[in-house]
Amino acid sequence: MNYKEVYEQWLNNDFFDEETKADLLSIKDDEAEIEDRFYKGLEFGTAGLRGKLGAGTNRMNKYMVGKAAQALAETLKDHGEEAVKKGVAISYDVRYKSKEFAELTCSIMAAHGIKTYIYNGIHPTPMCSYAIRKLHCKAGVMVTASHNPQEYNGYKAYWEEGSQILDDIAGQIAGHMDEIVNFEDIKSIPFEEALESGLANYIDASVEEDYYKEVLNLTINEDVDKSIKVGYTPLNGTGNIPVREILKRRGFENIYVVREQEFPDPDFTTVGYPNPEFPKAFAYSEKLGKENDCDILIANDPDCDRVALEVRNANGDYVFLNGNKIGALLSYYIFSQRSALNNLPENPVMVKSIVTGDLSRAIAKKYGIETVETLTGFKNICGKANEYDRTKEKTYVFGYEESIGFCYGTFVRDKDAVSASMMIVEMAAYFKKQGKTLLDVLNDIYAEFGFYNERQVSLELEGVEGQERIARMMEEFREHPLTTVGAMELEKVIDFKDGYLDFPKQNCLKYYFKDGSWYALRPSGTEPKIKLYIYSIGKDEKESVEKLDLIEKACREKMDSVK
Repeated sequence: MNYKEVYEQWLNNDFFDEETKADLLSIKDDEAEIEDRFYKGLEFGTAGLRGKLGAGTNRMNKYMVGKAAQALAETLKDHGEEAVKKGVAISYDVRYKSKEFAELTCSIMAAHGIKTYIYNGIHPTPMCSYAIRKLHCKAGVMVTASHNPQEYNGYKAYWEEGSQILDDIAGQIAGHMDEIVNFEDIKSIPFEEALESGLANYIDASVEEDYYKEVLNLTINEDVDKSIKVGYTPLNGTGNIPVREILKRRGFENIYVVREQEFPDPDFTTVGYPNPEFPKAFAYSEKLGKENDCDILIANDPDCDRVALEVRNANGDYVFLNGNKIGALLSYYIFSQRSALNNLPENPVMVKSIVTGDLSRAIAKKYGIETVETLTGFKNICGKANEYDRTKEKTYVFGYEESIGFCYGTFVRDKDAVSASMMIVEMAAYFKKQGKTLLDVLNDIYAEFGFYNERQVSLELEGVEGQERIARMMEEFREHPLTTVGAMELEKVIDFKDGYLDFPKQNCLKYYFKDGSWYALRPSGTEPKIKLYIYSIGKDEKESVEKLDLIEKACREKMDSVK
């Protein structure tokens, strides 16, 4: 069927509820909108499902989520009776429909005889990962669209190690989704009935308590300046309670919270796009920080798996630090301190993505820590931790990527902004006791290891035409690479689509220049964007920024030429 026929089917089938039909009737004269909603079905990949809320096969709604949940149930049954017995851990964020989708998952699993364990209320992504491991579940589901705008939601699937599924499991789930031709075939029982039967269960508070204990055990230095003043915003998401609780337990009492962004708000009214990767997310925090003389400001995204940082400079203004800079600081703090305390494990490893900067690699090398690279995504970074569990050849210590995701420790197998927030505050308090700000420390790092700089540029292109243009851009860069940019000469090209070393195939291009600078290009896996990552090395900040500007200008001109 073409998209118009599918639209008519949804509109006229009694199976779909009145809310759905009203939504569809509201777009009856908008051909482009009808096409966008029905030209394809949401595809289940390693990031699960993600899309705009609304009626349609290419939208997040209870029907498409129901297909995904039933497909996950069938996949668990494929893995045998033991997998069914172990069940599924479930959490959800503050977004519209998140609770409904989470409870629907319990209802569908119960209809298939599969146990579920669901948090009674909003909880961060890392606590979902932790629950999977703690409760020995076979799988997990986190209902979230992370940092996307308010009209989005998502459905992330996890496997028994507590990390997001890889291609093999994603393929099995996608295959079972394709088998569901009629939505009427999705089995479900009422959520309350699932609870009464014992197939659905609320996660006991002891699991949360054990998680807090694990986070506190990451502490490196007790002797820090606990009078440090911290401005904090959860951006109206799930981080408010756990981050404040862990900082309180850690002994940090001067925590100032942005009141307008303290409590859950699925509209994200004060920020619109709740992505702390961008400095504008700190607008309210900066005002609060200046009013209370805060040393640092930290912000989490709505599902609290990422954390961003601003540091007060000598003029009293706040300086935004991107994920590469935060990662370099955390690497330096963790590795130098643990090396001094002589408590690094044997064969220690830091894991980072291929589009993350190399300053941390130089730091790790100094302290005898190997750097291992993976494709983007924490499913790959924490996949290395899972691998080392099996082989015992190496020991995972720290992993991160430039998009402000960090994972220190191994009790969670996804990025964790609760533990990362605690470590950032501890690090800032440690250096404050030495009379240094984190900007001072960063300059010390540059003085020792060289001036590394980076920039990330995203171009948003929505709809069918947008996806096609992104594909043409990738092909243009693939077929006609930039051989020189200013005085920088191209040295090497890696096309991960063809496969490289032991990396899984991914539509990503990386170009290295002879001076050590590089740039990479890839379509986003979760948003309608093409992402450009630029990285430079210079003798000082001026030279490194000049190189960033040159590479960005050349790449933008090439991207703009593709229509």
